[in-house]
Amino acid sequence: MLVYTDLLTGDELLSDSFPYKEIENGILWEVEGKWTTQGSVEVNIGANPSAEEGGEDEGVDDTVQKVVDIVDTFRLQEQPTYDKKGFIAYIKKYIKLLTPKLNEEQQAEFKKGIEGATKFLLPKLKDFQFFVGESMHDDSTVVFAYYKEGATNPTFLYFGHGLKEVKC
Repeated sequence: MLVYTDLLTGDELLSDSFPYKEIENGILWEVEGKWTTQGSVEVNIGANPSAEEGGEDEGVDDTVQKVVDIVDTFRLQEQPTYDKKGFIAYIKKYIKLLTPKLNEEQQAEFKKGIEGATKFLLPKLKDFQFFVGESMHDDSTVVFAYYKEGATNPTFLYFGHGLKEVKC
């Protein structure tokens, strides 16, 4: 199994259990998330409750919660939204922090493609939910989630160059 960690913080952000598609010249990775249900599941065992003693439910807590698989699996933490000015400031800081951690070839690819990726992301800012890894470090790689038109499950966008592949 491969796990992809944040190159800046070491937080686990993705694994090969969630296939990705490279977009924007490989700068962004697109991953489909899925809503799942957590918690207890009602099982009908065929018993007749009116014939049983007590007659009342015996206090079993049947809390069921809907979660997005990627957010739950990697304990992603939702962050406040960005306006255009704040997002540009984040991208500039991110480029400055990430570039020294890349080899020369990766640096060239990243610098060449980040402007196009930023232009792809900017018009979608109002539609995004923003997430970081569980450490919630200020200098984390941000993961973007949004719903494509007509979709019931969210799509996640990652900066591919900001992820480090780790074999487990």
